[in-house]
Amino acid sequence: MMTNWTVTRVLRDRNAGLYLVGVVVSAFGTSALGLAAGVWVKDLTGSDGLAALCLLAVWAPTLAAPALGTIADRVRRRPLLIWTNLGLGGLLLSLFAVDSRGDLWLLFAVLVVYGATVVVHDPAESALLTSVVDPDLLGDFNGLRMTAVEGTKLVAPLTGAALYAALGGATVALLDAVTFAVAAGLWMLVRVHEERPERPSGGWREQTAEGARHLWAHPGLRPLVLAGGATMLMSGLNATTTYAVVDGLGHAPAYTGVLYAVQGVGSVAVGLVSGPALRRLGERRFAAGGIALLAVAVAARAVPSEPVALAGSAAIGLGLPCVLIAAFTAVQRETPGPLLGRVTATANTLVFTPNVIGLAVGAALVELVDHRLLLVLVGLALLATSTALAQSTASASRTAAKSPSDANPA
Repeated sequence: MMTNWTVTRVLRDRNAGLYLVGVVVSAFGTSALGLAAGVWVKDLTGSDGLAALCLLAVWAPTLAAPALGTIADRVRRRPLLIWTNLGLGGLLLSLFAVDSRGDLWLLFAVLVVYGATVVVHDPAESALLTSVVDPDLLGDFNGLRMTAVEGTKLVAPLTGAALYAALGGATVALLDAVTFAVAAGLWMLVRVHEERPERPSGGWREQTAEGARHLWAHPGLRPLVLAGGATMLMSGLNATTTYAVVDGLGHAPAYTGVLYAVQGVGSVAVGLVSGPALRRLGERRFAAGGIALLAVAVAARAVPSEPVALAGSAAIGLGLPCVLIAAFTAVQRETPGPLLGRVTATANTLVFTPNVIGLAVGAALVELVDHRLLLVLVGLALLATSTALAQSTASASRTAAKSPSDANPA
């Protein structure tokens, strides 16, 4: 009943419905190409390292996200989304020229531009959302978006792999290009009136710093974003133990696909209830509860039991998205429109870059430390993160309760 209400609330709003369909279409193409690119490089070179560089090429521009995010505050966001989708779709067609190892420079160049475009696109999309969707719908929309994107991850990689096997990597790039063209068409249908942004004062560095200052100075956003970064750091460490967990269960490495599929189902489920949960609990309590669930789930993976591993994967899928949904919903609600692109981009960097660090550190630690000990330690760190966020919520509540008496002393 609750989930039906959430879906109905979003889809009944014309702009929110168009927005959501555009996000799903783009996510489908991105997920399909993400798998196919690595396989493509592996087939052309035989190198696991070069295949892994595909992921790095897409993620590397995230390090420049605070600066790139200023673009979303300097121009009207709807035209920016339309043209970035069309431009990226056209660029992907150049991958039809890749048919040998010597052409891989073009593939990697396209992937870097792809990642940089996404870094600009995401804050523009988040900022425009606050103009086209009722503020009360933001939590519902962000949760449903998580559900939709995670749902595509259950289907799109398999679609991309099948298309690659049948027709080659360029055909998968064509599929992705078509999804960007469709998304651009959907953005054209979104009804929104945008004033041309005022000419910004100061240079890129000053504008970038302004967004970072807002995020850091805001008493509600700072603890959420920091908790999100800490959670993603621990999530990266946890992810590196997956093959060791599967080995401990006595399964072949391919069984990791089962665990990730179960985790995806959990992520789909939490997105459907996040809107009502955010309204009932507030962002910080919702996030703290999700991190606590994640802590228990990660520690439970140390138990060499298949039912426990499956239940833990589902619980990870349920718990991990909570802090992400809460943090970015709060950013949308608590940030003035002219700053929203920069603040969102800075939040993206602070939340998601630690995941890359966690993956790198975890890859080394899992060779040196028993994975069961590592999982327990990660679980304890997550529990500490949840506790700290819950305490910041309690402190904020006490401050709010005292303020009337402070302002009007007896």
